[in-house]
Amino acid sequence: MVLHYYRAISGAFEYCFYIETAGELNSNETHILKWLLAETFEPEKFSRVSMLKDKNNIELGPRMNFETAYSTNAAAICHSCGIKKVIRLERSRRYLVPAGADRAEFIRASHDRMTENLYREPLKSFETGTEPEKSYDIPLMEKGINALKEINESMGLGLDSWDIDFYYDLFVNRIRRDPTNVECFQLSQANSEHSRHWFFKGRLILNGREIPETLMQLIMAPLNVDPSNSLIAFKDNSSAIRGYKVNTIIPSRPGSYSNFVPEEMTYHIILTAETHNFPSGIAPFPGAETGTGGRIRDVQATGRGGLVIAGTAGYCTGNLNIPDYEIPGEDRNFIYPTNMAAPLSIMIGESNGASDYGNKFGEPVIQGFTRTFGQKIAGGERREWIKPIMFSGGIGQMDGRHTKKYEPEKGMLIIQIGGPAYRIGMGGGSASSLIQDEAREELDFNAVQRGNAQMEQKLNRVIRACIEMGDENPILSIHDQGAGGPCNVLTEIVEPAGGKIEIRNIKAGDRTMSVLEIWGAEYQERDAFLIRKEKLKLLQSICDREKVGLENLGEITGSGKIVVYDREDGSTPVDLDLGEILSNMPQKTFQLESKKKDLKKLSIPKGLSVEEAVRLIFKLPSVGSKGFLVRKVDRSVTGLIARQQCCGPLQLPVSDVSIIAQSHFGHTGAAISIGEQPLKTMINAAAGARMSVAEALTNMVWARISSLEDIKCSVNWMWPAKLPGEGAELYRAADALSTIMKDLGIAVDGGKDSVSMAARVGDETVKAPNEVVVSAYAPVPDIRKAVTPDIKKPGESRLAIINISGGKNRLGGSALAQALGQIGDSCPDIEEPGKLARAFKAAQELISDNLILSGHDISDGGTVTALAEMAMSGNCGMEIDLPSSGHGPLKQLFSEEAGLIIEYLSEKQEDILSVLSGHNVALVPAGKTLKNKKVRISIGSRTCLDINTDTLLCWWEEISDKLEENQMDPVLAAQQAGSHIRKGPDYRLTFTPEYTPEEIIKRANKPKVAIIREEGSNGDREMTSAFYMAGFEVWDVAVTDLLSGKVKLDDFRGAVFVGGFSYADVLDSAKGWAGTIKFNRRLREMFDDFYERTDTFSLGICNGCQLMALLGWVPWRGLEEKKQPRFTANPSGRLESRWITVKINKSPSIMLDGMEGSHLGVWVNHGEGFFNCPDTKVLERIKKEGLVPMAFVDDEGNATERYPYNPNSSPEGITALCSPDGRHLGMMPHPERAFMTWQWPWMPEEWREKLDCSPWLKMFQNARQWCEKKG
Repeated sequence: MVLHYYRAISGAFEYCFYIETAGELNSNETHILKWLLAETFEPEKFSRVSMLKDKNNIELGPRMNFETAYSTNAAAICHSCGIKKVIRLERSRRYLVPAGADRAEFIRASHDRMTENLYREPLKSFETGTEPEKSYDIPLMEKGINALKEINESMGLGLDSWDIDFYYDLFVNRIRRDPTNVECFQLSQANSEHSRHWFFKGRLILNGREIPETLMQLIMAPLNVDPSNSLIAFKDNSSAIRGYKVNTIIPSRPGSYSNFVPEEMTYHIILTAETHNFPSGIAPFPGAETGTGGRIRDVQATGRGGLVIAGTAGYCTGNLNIPDYEIPGEDRNFIYPTNMAAPLSIMIGESNGASDYGNKFGEPVIQGFTRTFGQKIAGGERREWIKPIMFSGGIGQMDGRHTKKYEPEKGMLIIQIGGPAYRIGMGGGSASSLIQDEAREELDFNAVQRGNAQMEQKLNRVIRACIEMGDENPILSIHDQGAGGPCNVLTEIVEPAGGKIEIRNIKAGDRTMSVLEIWGAEYQERDAFLIRKEKLKLLQSICDREKVGLENLGEITGSGKIVVYDREDGSTPVDLDLGEILSNMPQKTFQLESKKKDLKKLSIPKGLSVEEAVRLIFKLPSVGSKGFLVRKVDRSVTGLIARQQCCGPLQLPVSDVSIIAQSHFGHTGAAISIGEQPLKTMINAAAGARMSVAEALTNMVWARISSLEDIKCSVNWMWPAKLPGEGAELYRAADALSTIMKDLGIAVDGGKDSVSMAARVGDETVKAPNEVVVSAYAPVPDIRKAVTPDIKKPGESRLAIINISGGKNRLGGSALAQALGQIGDSCPDIEEPGKLARAFKAAQELISDNLILSGHDISDGGTVTALAEMAMSGNCGMEIDLPSSGHGPLKQLFSEEAGLIIEYLSEKQEDILSVLSGHNVALVPAGKTLKNKKVRISIGSRTCLDINTDTLLCWWEEISDKLEENQMDPVLAAQQAGSHIRKGPDYRLTFTPEYTPEEIIKRANKPKVAIIREEGSNGDREMTSAFYMAGFEVWDVAVTDLLSGKVKLDDFRGAVFVGGFSYADVLDSAKGWAGTIKFNRRLREMFDDFYERTDTFSLGICNGCQLMALLGWVPWRGLEEKKQPRFTANPSGRLESRWITVKINKSPSIMLDGMEGSHLGVWVNHGEGFFNCPDTKVLERIKKEGLVPMAFVDDEGNATERYPYNPNSSPEGITALCSPDGRHLGMMPHPERAFMTWQWPWMPEEWREKLDCSPWLKMFQNARQWCEKKG
């Protein structure tokens, strides 16, 4: 049966919940369900009937072809709260159509047609009427090759003529039988260009002459010259380089409730990067979700298991055509295909999808790039990212004992863990390998995917527990499930030994799925393992603890074949020799021809001033602020982030390099940077490739790494390589990249390609710009040795330029060229790689010797943009006087030739010149910094720009502001746009922070604190470290441990509820977590007893704070639910990720004792932090009794409701509550991500110089000291 419930949000909008149950709910189950679905303080807005008064309404909801992730989490909440009868719970949206609105247009604008439907009447059932299709043979023996051609067309397999000939010969002449439809599908996915990289491994004939190396061999050549620190390269799911010995803490019994103990580990550094372009163009949000999720699983599936730390992201789309806003260079007359989302929707949707997945999983995004482009270039050819780029990179680490997978051996078990099978992403591997075609709309829809970050997070916990067992790690080999689904991952993991799979052991979340769909669909959040039989029980226990499904699918047979058996009908839908379909596949041959480029010299309008040109380029997404991206994605979770995108007092996203720490207890880490220059690559493929490498290095240079030669790179190629002339261009780019890397002493160790970057629009094939993304990574001996672009000592310091290009000032492929609707004919290049290497090494020495204060690279937007970003991020000014190059101010300031800009004190100049001289590097003095916010640039003593820094900042933020209007509450977007001009935060410190003495940390008898987590929690490890460093004995306690009775709270002095997204924030933040405690008698009594004990304390951060409010732990017990304060959805309508200023108020809070009056920076990262107090009398008492221990403040230090100083718009800046006795504290900010000074993205220079210990550590020390006093 299917129940209907309605929840009114406003008079014109409501949700409808459809609940499928296995039987009638009793009164208690109905009570629980209503509590979960209704708003606690507005029960009157919840009903069994619709509350929309007007009949002119519409209902939009998810397509019924598969269960949504929302339903999966909602059903899990119901089960956890005792309503086991709930099978599925979906939510639709119901709107009143505004008076006078066009109904059809309102429907079109209100939903995503690829993932949602119009419901013409309320759902009565989730049944789709689909019957599972039986497997069947393709009659090649009878009908010949045409039978294969027909199935290729009807199933959209994407086989080319070579593939068809090969597979026809394989089955008819060698295997001598008809293939099944399941085998044909498997071969099309597993051996697609997307999966097997035929072009990069193929035989190339260029202009009639055979190229001696494959593209893959070219790219691998630098590593072959000098492997240096490389450990894993061009194999496995990620690459790895040598890391460091690391002091850390891990559970004493991984996979079970236990205390944390110190360990010295050797952790090596992992990097992977890939794209998810095709799905993100069709359905941007889920496409980017699953792109992020798939890349995370690549990190997990490295060696015998990898530890995820942080991600990077890149978005490239066509012209945005923002309503009522003109981006220079865009042509609004272009038409776009009907089977793909519009570029503006893609930009917002794919960045939302990637951000949301990372937020819920608990992986911060700490770096990225963004571009738009769409022009008719010389010759009339249209180049545009109709097929977009959704780039996802990830950095992590692995135990040095787990770098090599075991080879499959007979008798090993084939295991999959993760979520159940759904009819999702059918044919995504082959579809991604094709040029997008409007005629394929329905097949493209079949490749739309579904992400469930909650499931992936649980999967990650299982893998981490196995890794932390060290030598006892039960995982012998691990592969992630991605393109091609189980048919690909299980075939890979059994190669070359072979294995037998029982298809019905895969748990299907949809009973109507056919064997073909179970075997071939790309349902996500699953990994495959090989384990010994005797480890099955151990692995099952870990999976049970984390609530992850485990499937024992079969065994390694040693037959050399992949065999799939179906016990339901006794058939064998797959029986293939692995040598025939994988290891012994012949090369494909590709005929390439050069095509003369029709390039046109750049034409600059006469009279164009520097100021006008700056105004133009700042409107480009590639140059302007990326605030619209960074403010909605977590950049701090894990507590291992030493550098991310934002820096300076205003936290502007201008940073060049990102840095992760390997542990909270040391200073070793890794740096990551990105280089990509697609507009230059369109002009000169070789130069563009070299400039991409150069940009990666000039970004990397600001972190002091182990050595230049230790840099390894993942390179991603997004190119329309199979179209006329483009394959030859790709070869030239690869050859140039290989050569310059050998010259520099660095190397590529991995990467991916997407060689079908084009889309058909009507009769035209529109090629994407040629993109090479270089992701560089390297070990960092000391994460504190780094500089950022923000000016540190305005009025005291000087600026200078290190010129790498020789001052050629070429404007081709520049932001200015794009803004003028052109690309030009001559672009920057690196003619002297040695000069780049020398500049890199010199800058590294300057950082090592503390000779420079800040630094920035010259790249997109040229020298003028780099200087402006340094002034804006430093919230100051500068006076620049450059010698004339003779090319004119526009070329000199807007050319994007590689270079570095440094800030230094005058007294350091001689030392700087000495270092540079030792590397044969010249320094060009550029001017001085100013305290007043004025930017004046002169060339040859002639002033060409004289402007206020605040004006530049508003121009630079404008494109971000416009995009914000399209993705968040427009009123608050306008408030944010009006807040750019500010003096900066006013930090105050009323105490002296000190580290916990070592003897306290090493004591045998320490107070015990339980770090309690629910499924979806993601802030537990940094919280653990903060309490450990304060002198606690810290225990990892999952809610399943408490439910099972394995552990009780009786033994603990502290209970800490961590942040994250329990149950993915489905049914409101922390609702499922609170319901689990509230409606389980034993748990409820356990928590009540703990609360009432006078020797205990509790802390709830973010999601934990929301939980404490729902449980009534803050501000005090006994409030009616209608009066109980809650933390609800941010009025901005999105997650807020910011480094924000809070004031510590006088309060009874034991944890904030002695910190009163301090104004400190702290991370916030939540979607539901608005302090909602339904009863004014309750609010008055809260304030009267001083139960608001913390509030957001503005730059004057006053509590504020103004956005974005207060990212939740909470009344009176309230962001925390405590109990009257001070023992219980709930707060939305994350001090556990700032308990070390290197975790602070900015602090005043005088603090940086004198503070060794973070002020936030005192909060955790206070809790320990209180426990000690209580005895």
